[in-house]
Amino acid sequence: MSDTEPGQLTEEPASDSQLIQQLTQQINKLFIGQTKVVDQVMIALLAAGHVLVEGVPGLGKTMLVRLLAKSISGEYTRIQFTPDLMPSDITGHIMFDNEANRFRIRKGPVFTNLLLADEINRAPAKTQSALLEVMQEHQVTLEGKALAVPEPFLVMATQNPIEQEGTYPLPEAQLDRFIIKIKIDYPQLDQEHLMVRAVTTDQVGDQFNIDTLVHRFKPEDIVRLQKLASRVAVDEKVSHYAVCIVRQTRDWPGIAYGAGPRGGIALIRCARAYAFMHGRDFVIPDDIKSVALAVLRHRIVLSPEMELEGMDSDRVLQTLLEAVDAPRN
Repeated sequence: MSDTEPGQLTEEPASDSQLIQQLTQQINKLFIGQTKVVDQVMIALLAAGHVLVEGVPGLGKTMLVRLLAKSISGEYTRIQFTPDLMPSDITGHIMFDNEANRFRIRKGPVFTNLLLADEINRAPAKTQSALLEVMQEHQVTLEGKALAVPEPFLVMATQNPIEQEGTYPLPEAQLDRFIIKIKIDYPQLDQEHLMVRAVTTDQVGDQFNIDTLVHRFKPEDIVRLQKLASRVAVDEKVSHYAVCIVRQTRDWPGIAYGAGPRGGIALIRCARAYAFMHGRDFVIPDDIKSVALAVLRHRIVLSPEMELEGMDSDRVLQTLLEAVDAPRN
């Protein structure tokens, strides 16, 4: 990338970043009123990371994954997590084929490009942990044999922040596997009105018609873009700034447990993707700030005093970000 002008990504820099913007705009036309959510999902996709989405039912989390899968011509699978779901229901298992008189592998639903783990906190920790290997290594080990999942591979897990009865909190190791956590809220009045009009005009049922969505990418195109995003330059001062933010979470008043080293790695990866989406081949401090809340909000634990005062992780992190000096040049 040293032969390109500042702000350029490839031989055709504008084509890559503009195509991503066009893809984002296309999804936003159907996933109405959630532009920030779509941007953050695209950041996670380009950073080759996984997404945890927190929001009440009915906000279109399933449709978002369907739109993304259709946009990249990829495979999409949905798993409804329940208390009786077994790890083998996710990863697959070895079974005996009576006709062939031999054992064969039955692959589970994780062998896909985009996996929606719906209401992941409704399954016990043993079942949740079935995703640990595939999220980290992009492979599943069955009977000692490592089987790779298709690339690109993205897990989008959802949880309901309101209904907690019959749920199991995600272990810290599981939370740390998600590169970002997205909080999805209700759309604005005018946007919700547009959504209602779109769903109730010349349509049967309550589902959006996504057949008009134009395929812009193949799965291999996303893999190529992920590699390009990983090459976005990060100055030593900017990476030091990201590490300082993460380290501050470990000593900041009101935070009982701060982010680990994986938090700093995730900050850089997401900042690279953010810069890439905006057509730059270098990361600036504002890129770090732009992704910091989504990257760190699930990696910290507030003290009981903060929770009693009604504070949430975003407000505490925002105060922290304002206190950490960013590099000037």
